[in-house]
Amino acid sequence: MSTAFRILWIDDEIEFLKIQILMLEEKGYLVDTINNGYDAIDLIKEKDYDIVFLDENMPGLSGLDTLTRIKDIKPDLPIVMITKNEAENIMDEAIGRKISDYLIKPVKNQQIILTLKKHLQHKQLVTQATTSNYQRNFTKLSMDINDAASWEQWKQVYSELVKWEIELNLANDTTMDEVIKMQKTEANAAFAKYIQKNYQNWFHQNSHEKPLMSHTLFKNKVMPLIQNQEKVIFILIDNLRYDQWKVLQPFISEYYKVEQEEIYCAILPTATQYARNAIFSGLMPSEIEKLFPDLWLNDEEEGGKNLNETELLTKFLKRQGFTDKFFYAKIVNSQGGKKVLEQMHVFLNYQLTILVHNFIDILSHARTELKMIRELAKDEAAYRTLTISWFMHSPLKELFQQLSTSKHKIVITTDHGTVRVQNPVKVVGDKQTSTNLRYKTGKNLAYNPKEVFEIKKPSDVFLPSTNLTSSYIFAYGNDFLAYPNNYNYYVNYYRDTFQHGGISLEEMLIPFVVLSPK
Repeated sequence: MSTAFRILWIDDEIEFLKIQILMLEEKGYLVDTINNGYDAIDLIKEKDYDIVFLDENMPGLSGLDTLTRIKDIKPDLPIVMITKNEAENIMDEAIGRKISDYLIKPVKNQQIILTLKKHLQHKQLVTQATTSNYQRNFTKLSMDINDAASWEQWKQVYSELVKWEIELNLANDTTMDEVIKMQKTEANAAFAKYIQKNYQNWFHQNSHEKPLMSHTLFKNKVMPLIQNQEKVIFILIDNLRYDQWKVLQPFISEYYKVEQEEIYCAILPTATQYARNAIFSGLMPSEIEKLFPDLWLNDEEEGGKNLNETELLTKFLKRQGFTDKFFYAKIVNSQGGKKVLEQMHVFLNYQLTILVHNFIDILSHARTELKMIRELAKDEAAYRTLTISWFMHSPLKELFQQLSTSKHKIVITTDHGTVRVQNPVKVVGDKQTSTNLRYKTGKNLAYNPKEVFEIKKPSDVFLPSTNLTSSYIFAYGNDFLAYPNNYNYYVNYYRDTFQHGGISLEEMLIPFVVLSPK
């Protein structure tokens, strides 16, 4: 054992433990022994110990009282209670006073070693195991990336990448940071080629592979629940990436079981204006513009682009034969979240409730504009941690807790994800060109066609065009589109920010989850 951990063993019959103590010293542990609680307290004040073994039944200062005093001095010090007495009330009290573990006398050497590994070397062992497992799977994952030729294969690849990214992060292992980052970059490059080859084909009737997409999500996934007479609460968290869902899942799983979980495809552009309107209308953007011109605004038009969600959803539901009233709320701050909580008694009576949470979208924009937020969410791991922190202190968590006593089906999904951009790609446009950093639409776009995905005929993918020569271009991977004017300022301001609208695994492969209360 390379690290010399220091143990304090407190027992009024310490002379009977010489064999165990000798065994520990032979394995490299440093062991101090003491036969009473009072002297143990003095030692705790003088020295730093990694763990304490404490006899429960001692004369003078009892084991439980010694435990309390040690915790007052060093609350984070692991303490293992050793007892002859398995009485439930004694163990409940010991656990209540925050023992780390307990052993029953007579204690065997193997039990002692396992306990020490569990509490002193757990993180080290987990890190080693996680790193080793990822290294063993690295080659296979690289092959899967190179071989991925279908939507199902890409879902599996991205799911694996997210799993390893989160596991390595939880294991606190930075040695693999560059490796997993390189593998994600490799995957995004291959995924870009896959989209370039297949995206337009998905909109033709003879396409053999059509993934679940924004405009088909409600019809194919939510309507069957409604038609089955389920009461549904549909929660759309704007900008929720798949990795963010996976780190929130353990907290939500305290109250719910996952009935369905899958990754679906956000349409291009992966922007709220396009993707969310497609979700609620069951139509592609050009179809919305054609059928309901008063409910659609193009990029260059003034006004909010998602102000007509309820009208679009009403029309969609009517086409599906659902004419009942539904509840809709858009939540942009904590006050709005608390208001929704106050309205629970109202919307629990509806068969369909729609709640749109904008916090993560607001967070991504704040990260661009505020240096402090950028420091708090400096990378993907920190961004996930900030997402957890928001959720744990948000009215949304309280909503989940309260809904867990109902019989509603809870749907969690999003309209698109985001990607952290790094590489500027030059593009020239006129004043009518859209301002998004991940896609541009306009009539006079100049760019290198090798650096972007271009759609010269928007009608091929059911996107609106304001004039005959309008086209769309989309950034790949972690690229972002920059104008030559004031180039350096523009690049420095937007580099390393989270953006959406283009083509990446993070933006396009997004979660759809159905939960039921436990």
